[in-house]
Amino acid sequence: MDTTSQPQTSRQDDEVSTIDIAGIMKAIPHRYPFLLLDRVVDLVRNQSATGIKNVTVNENFFQGHFPGHPVMPGVLIIESMAQTAAVLVVETLGPDAAGKVVYFMTIESAKFRRPVVPGDTLRIHVTKNRHRGSVWKFSAVVRVDGISVAEATYAAMIMDK
Repeated sequence: MDTTSQPQTSRQDDEVSTIDIAGIMKAIPHRYPFLLLDRVVDLVRNQSATGIKNVTVNENFFQGHFPGHPVMPGVLIIESMAQTAAVLVVETLGPDAAGKVVYFMTIESAKFRRPVVPGDTLRIHVTKNRHRGSVWKFSAVVRVDGISVAEATYAAMIMDK
């Protein structure tokens, strides 16, 4: 039986070790060129998750941002935070998430510490701060080689498609 796209769960039902690209694509509607995650690891339902994004020079946004000096746009780093949070929400809700989409509501306290360039691997650490009804609030820190490159607090709402 092929379980590649199935989340790998541990002994505790709330922990998911890895969600591969096929599992991410089942959880959220994003597709190329806007799917900004390669994998989700260390997911603990209703608590936290870590998204992984391998940044390559072949990314379409590097053609214009900036020619001769490729830098990943900050808004796309924020979007990678949102996509990681969306996977966390969908995994937390399980079957209750069917037919729903997670939408951004607010972004607060976004800070960018250093540029992200081709060859970097983003580790997007997302923590749920609270959840009330359909509104979820998160904080995230993005690191490259253990060094913080960006952080933000943001909220999202899960709604019918």
